[in-house]
Amino acid sequence: MTLSFKPERSIYRLSIRTMIAGLLLGLSGTGVQAASAVITGNGGWLFPAWESLSKVDNPGTARNIALVKQLQQQLAREHIGLVVLVVPMKAPLYARRLPADQPLSPAVVQRYEQLQSDLTQAGLTTLNIKPILQRTEQGQQTAFYRADYHWTAWSAENTADATAQLISGRYRLPGEPGGGAALGQWFDRRAFGDLASNFLPAIKRKAIGRDIYTVRHQAEKDLLIDDAPAPVQVIGNSFVQPYLGFTQKLSNALDRPVALTWNPGDVGPWATLLQYLESADFVQHKPHVIVWQFNEGQFHLGPDAAANWNAKGVTPLSQWHQRINKALP
Repeated sequence: MTLSFKPERSIYRLSIRTMIAGLLLGLSGTGVQAASAVITGNGGWLFPAWESLSKVDNPGTARNIALVKQLQQQLAREHIGLVVLVVPMKAPLYARRLPADQPLSPAVVQRYEQLQSDLTQAGLTTLNIKPILQRTEQGQQTAFYRADYHWTAWSAENTADATAQLISGRYRLPGEPGGGAALGQWFDRRAFGDLASNFLPAIKRKAIGRDIYTVRHQAEKDLLIDDAPAPVQVIGNSFVQPYLGFTQKLSNALDRPVALTWNPGDVGPWATLLQYLESADFVQHKPHVIVWQFNEGQFHLGPDAAANWNAKGVTPLSQWHQRINKALP
């Protein structure tokens, strides 16, 4: 059953069919469509070649931190808190799986910790996700899918738990607890990872094989749509899409409704944020906290990164400032 929902809000009450389709459409890349877009490592582990294993763009990162800081200050005037979530890059977590001729540079190895330090020094509220992913690796549990760009549902839920603890400790959400999402039972399905299905020819894809996706059934009580305002709004890409369960788990842990606006990764975080801030939903029901999700490998790319975001996702800096100032006067 496919249920209707508000596009601006993309709340998590979606059908299983829609969730699965979203996973396959949620590739965070530059639109390249060739096997050269994939790095094939040991044991059939695949990595996105568009995320550099050697170069770090420190000026781009610094510029974007300044943009996020300015946004935080404007949101604060509206009494809205901002939590910045940066998902670590897959390759540093699985450096042993990389081919010997494509090692990580020291700068890339150190980048995530440096980024966390820079965000904190700028006065931004952030969460160090890397230790959470490292703890997720237990037995058959992995932090990322082997042949997929995305983190696993285990990683999404563990990060959501930690995000809920951060929000609860820093912000006082309005009203009494209640209305949190129910969580369905886990189940397994076999499928080709998106790096294999989208970028490898059939013969190579067959050699890589399918991954097992352990995800949750949609809880029956969440198949009903209500319009209760959500005190927490998640904005991001396919890492926080409903199929992987971040938003549902965050709602469950907070015991509050949580709304979601997400786009495939090539739209980029900047355009997705504008989509929400310019929506009727935001005008009518301002949240208490916004959780804004980025990816480490693209954090240095600003709103105007025309070579990386699709046409819908590119916003010249002058327009970015104008539209933010209009949404948050």
